[in-house]
Formats: sequence, structure tokens, C-alpha cells
Amino acid sequence: MKWQTITLLLLLITLGLTAIAACAIGPISIPFRKTMGILLSAMGFPSFTSFTDRELLVVTEMRLPRVLAGGLVGAALGVSGGAMQGLFRNPLVEPGYVGVSSGAALGAVCALYFGWNQFGSWTLPLSAFLGAALAVMIILAVWQKHRHKSIALLLLLGIGVNALLSAVINMLVASSNSEQELRSIVFWLQGGLEARTWHHVQLIALPILAGCVILFTFGRDLNTMLLGDEQSTHAGINVDRMRPLLLILISLMTGSAVAISGIIGFVGLVVPHAVRLVTGPDHRFLLPASALGGAIFLIWADLASRMMLQPITLQVGVVCALIGAPLFIALIMSSRRGGALR
Repeated sequence: MKWQTITLLLLLITLGLTAIAACAIGPISIPFRKTMGILLSAMGFPSFTSFTDRELLVVTEMRLPRVLAGGLVGAALGVSGGAMQGLFRNPLVEPGYVGVSSGAALGAVCALYFGWNQFGSWTLPLSAFLGAALAVMIILAVWQKHRHKSIALLLLLGIGVNALLSAVINMLVASSNSEQELRSIVFWLQGGLEARTWHHVQLIALPILAGCVILFTFGRDLNTMLLGDEQSTHAGINVDRMRPLLLILISLMTGSAVAISGIIGFVGLVVPHAVRLVTGPDHRFLLPASALGGAIFLIWADLASRMMLQPITLQVGVVCALIGAPLFIALIMSSRRGGALR
């Protein structure tokens, strides 16, 4: 247990250093030491270095909200992926498999297509969140009414609903009225953290942080569920009640994340695998490590999207796919030697 606790502490320290580095690096470069002083000053602590008003504005109003938004989104996707892989006893499952991502995408695309986003900045994330919640509710309702409520059936329902919602999204994209509207939809579907402000951070901080804390308390139950539904029932776990509850909680977290970031893949799939190689399959450590790992991964991916092709900015969803796909292939290959996908 001691080395797992040390791993969590190292991940927490790495996350802090990553956040500072992401606030320091950019077209306007600010030294690491000076960035630390600015962040300490912003938190009310005495600063050990001097800085200009311009540097303070760049760090606290432009970069820090984007870094925090990326960290929260990455944490939500990472911990949700780890929980779902345990819940379904399948290492290839991630939040998008139960309609969360496609539902959020459809909600956001509808907001852009029908012009709802003109009513305020909150309409796009709200539409995305409602779309995610509606998709999961439909899948759970159909699953609950079926005679055999198996895990395989739930995944198949998720795949079917994903295909249906993707078809509707493609239909809306094809019938887009203007180039600007089409560009907005495509950029959102690719995932990005551009122009994220403190408003976006405040919008997702509570549901994601509260969701993470609640999910952490289910670590022992998820460990037991790895043995199968029958053994879990004998151990006193109400599987039929717990599985929908966890799915709704995961949907709340990922729906909130996707609502401000767009579709970002591979974080919920790759990060739990990589973390499992270090912490092992114990969800009491795997879930918090996946949250920290997801935050670190997405902050670095967003930094790469800003700096790789300056002055061109890539979408962070594209960068995550470029990094995540090779990592996932490597993890699959390692499973042949008794690695991550056991």
C-alpha cells in the first residue's frame, strides 16, 4: 500500500508542476520562477519575485483558466474511464460507449445549428450536458425494461445509440446553413479548450470534483464487482441498483466536461491502462490516480496543441488522438506479455 500512496503523491506533485509549466509556456514566455510568484500572489500569499501587470494578466486571466479547465476535463474523463472499465469488467470501455459523448455532441451541435448559443454563453454547455443526460437515460430505460439486464446488452445499446446520434449529427452538419456555422460545429466536434475563461471553470468545477470524490468511495465495491455479478450480490452489493447509479454519476461528470471541451477521445481509455501498470487493479488507488493522470495528460496535450505548429493552434482532441492512439496500440501489444489489458 505504501508504494501506491507514494505514486499518488508523485502524481499530485507532477500535476502541480505541470500546471505551473503550462501557465509559463506560450507565445509570451514567462519564466517558471516568475510564474510561481504570480500564482502565489493570486492565491493571497506573498510573492518572492516581481512581475508586470501584463504578465499577471497573461497568467491569471488567459492561461490559468484554460489550464484548470483542461485539468478538470482530463480528471473527469480519466476517472470515468477507470470506473467504467471496472464496472463493465472490460478494459476497452470508456465513457463514450454509453452515449455520453455522442449525446453531448448532438446537444451542442443543435445549439450551434439552431442558433441557441445567441441567447448566452451558457446555452452551449447546457445543451451539451442535457444531450448527454438524455442519451444515457434512454439507454438505461431500455436496458432496465429488458428481461436479461446483462453488461453486454448495455454496451450494445450504447453502441447503437452512438451510431444513431452520430447519424443525426452528420445530417445536421451536411445541412448547415453557413460556412461559419459549419466551422463552429466541426471545431467543437474535434474538441478544444480555446478561449476558456473562469466562467467555464466555475461551470464544471463542482460537478466534476464532487463526482470524483463520490466515485472514490466506490473503490471497494468496484473491486468486488470484478469478480462478477453473482459474487458481488453474495458480498452484499445491490448490483442492479449500483450500476445505474454509477453510470448516472459518470454521465454527470463526463457530460459536464464535454460540455465545455467538445469531444476528446482516448483520455478515458488510455490513462486508466497506463495508471493500472503502476498502481495495479485496486480501484481505491486506481481511481484517484486516473483522475490525476487524466488531468496531467490533457494539460500537456493542450500545451502541445498551442505550441506544436505556432502560430497555428491545433485542436486538443486531435493532439489527444495523435498521442493516445500509439499509446493504446503499445498497451495492446504489452498485453501479449501479460501487461495492461489483463
